[in-house]
Amino acid sequence: MKLVLLAFIACVAATPLQAFERLPGSQLNGSLKGLALYTENAGGSGKDGGYFLPSGRLELRAPAIGNQTFEMALDQHLLWSNQAGSGYFAGQEQNRFLDLTHRWSRHGDGDGLLQIDRLNLHGETGELQWTLGRQAIGFGRISLFSPLDVIAPFPPDALDTDVRPGVDAVRLVQYFGLAGQLGGTVTFGEQESANSYLISFGNSLQGIDLLLLGGRLRGRTMGGVGLAGEIGGLGIRGEWCWYHGGEPSRPGSDLYERFTIAGIELWYRFAGGVNLLAEYLYNGSGGHRPEDYPAVATSAPYLEGLSYLLGRHYLLIGPSYQLHPLVNLNGLLICNLEDESFLLRPLVSISLTDNLQLDVFWNWARGEAPAAADAQVGQRTAGSEFGSGGDSGGMLLRWYF
Repeated sequence: MKLVLLAFIACVAATPLQAFERLPGSQLNGSLKGLALYTENAGGSGKDGGYFLPSGRLELRAPAIGNQTFEMALDQHLLWSNQAGSGYFAGQEQNRFLDLTHRWSRHGDGDGLLQIDRLNLHGETGELQWTLGRQAIGFGRISLFSPLDVIAPFPPDALDTDVRPGVDAVRLVQYFGLAGQLGGTVTFGEQESANSYLISFGNSLQGIDLLLLGGRLRGRTMGGVGLAGEIGGLGIRGEWCWYHGGEPSRPGSDLYERFTIAGIELWYRFAGGVNLLAEYLYNGSGGHRPEDYPAVATSAPYLEGLSYLLGRHYLLIGPSYQLHPLVNLNGLLICNLEDESFLLRPLVSISLTDNLQLDVFWNWARGEAPAAADAQVGQRTAGSEFGSGGDSGGMLLRWYF
């Protein structure tokens, strides 16, 4: 299969972009973004961090043979920082069979990444749709953090969620009725043990959206269910995922042979125009005590993004309000209910023109500071999840074309 994909990429690379752009129905667009970030006590180094991350993306969609569609996207990311050796772009991402990425570093203060983030063919035969190649795949309906979004999820504190990372996969979806769908997904990792084989089912029953997901996820047996509905003006979404098959004895694997990640989210729009999202999240892959956090941070569920959090019980709140047709106020609170630490982020989003948006934000992190260094271990013990680092903030500018 690797030879087939390599031949496919070679054929695409040999075709000028202008040839695709001249085809009827083709689209060529993209974006330019710049994130400027300031961080107090970056990484516990005692030194404030300054970061600038410019990026560009070019996307092409063009008709292929018959009713098929070809999609390709190229990403360029750069990083300048006063923190030498950040390793920001290190390592191959999950769920990618081919490494279509070039990384470089310049004297320790600058890093770069150039990658093919989309490269696929999409087709339809009646109610059956299929996609082959590097593509975006997302499951789950919860907005703040979805336990069912198991392939390439976003962190709960992600600033930019416009584009989901592409994964190497084959996906088939059969649609039926008004809202029914049955899907099969196979994703490919660098090693066979990183492959996933999933079946999904979705339908709407009596006003309740149902989503079922099951199969093998990177070496684990898993099953999940999601429900979404509304009572009056109150939206309710619930998701539950169960995992079995990890190897706790192997470094970098799961900490527990069996674990569950589940959440319930409420959504309500108040009369004054305030929208409020609130989620309780149970993270069964995390630890009960701060002493467990270093092991959690090196475990497979954390590194794979099944959970970006270290503890067990969380409250997440996301309010938003349209102050002006061009100005939105947003907020995010992530509270670890066991160690009582939290992250609070207010954000102002300003639409400068139709295609230009500026986000200004600040992060407050509060919690018990790390304990003094142990004389035998020689390192400090975490006091809480969000109490180790300093506050941070910055600006994100986005232009779409």
